[in-house]
Amino acid sequence: MKTTKEILNKSLEGRRLDRDEVVLLLNQREPEVVNEIFTAARTLRGRYFGNHIFAYGFVYFSTYCRNECSFCFYRKSNTEPPRYRKTTEEITALSKALADSGVHLIDLTMGEDNAFLKKPQRLIEVVDRVKTATGLPVMISPGQVSEATIDALKKAGVTWYALYQETYDRALYKKMRLKQDYDARMNIKKYARSRGLLVEEGLLTGIGDTVESRADAMMAMGDIGVSQVRTMTFVPQRGTPLEKRRTGGSVNELLNISVMRLLYPDKLIPASLDVEGLVGLKERLMAGANVITSLIPPKTGLAGVSQSELDIDDGSRSVDGVLPELEKCGLRLATRDEYQAYIDREMAVS
Repeated sequence: MKTTKEILNKSLEGRRLDRDEVVLLLNQREPEVVNEIFTAARTLRGRYFGNHIFAYGFVYFSTYCRNECSFCFYRKSNTEPPRYRKTTEEITALSKALADSGVHLIDLTMGEDNAFLKKPQRLIEVVDRVKTATGLPVMISPGQVSEATIDALKKAGVTWYALYQETYDRALYKKMRLKQDYDARMNIKKYARSRGLLVEEGLLTGIGDTVESRADAMMAMGDIGVSQVRTMTFVPQRGTPLEKRRTGGSVNELLNISVMRLLYPDKLIPASLDVEGLVGLKERLMAGANVITSLIPPKTGLAGVSQSELDIDDGSRSVDGVLPELEKCGLRLATRDEYQAYIDREMAVS
């Protein structure tokens, strides 16, 4: 059996890791060994991206959802979360404020809200207005949509389609995404990529997943043609079937980030502020992430997803709030031209 150092050297030499090697890395817990994995991930990030980091503005514009995902605070039957549906004017103003703060992209996210899904022209209008007001690339995270809606979003100028499987274990998926078709969700991602949209895929850890299931998912992500791969730690949510589940901390998320970097050194990997807020940013960056997501303008009535209130109103989840953390890590905020160069490169890959 190969040692951790041999596996890391293989990755640093530009050779693809196999499943057994990924499983071995994900199983590590010895601090010195884990730090070696993080160091290798940072080395590869530096090789492809230098020391620059991208920042995404987050507008969670509707917290209504038609689904009953067992892990989600905003599942349809939950009476605990704040429910709101922002107007096009409000969404545009929030996006403009984020653009003015220095983000590289506007992430427009909603629950699977039928008020938009049954009238996709409403989504198109939002995209049109946001792009005109900000001049920035747009990521849309509306849940599972139709092929016709994907075509319309592409025509409207959307750059990214984000849709997370959360797990590639079909049995676990069935427990997490109740009454949602696994293949339909997977296939619409593939369709979006085939139509020229960049795709973000995501895994949730701490929901009953295993090292082996995470390894299988990471290996398979490349087959979709993803340009951004995300992982987050499950945060138990009040009013849901999993509200008392214990997750065991963020070590799996951090190792996921590093191993994703080893597998996909030239892709974007987020450090989300929606799990532990600003205090958890540095360790995610040090694990190899190169995007900061879930930047939210303070005191605007917007909610987070995993953490509906964490660090939002005090301004920590802002560009100004994260800059000191970047400096501590020897990193800097990229320019918008540098971000566009990445998009252009990915768009050219078919």
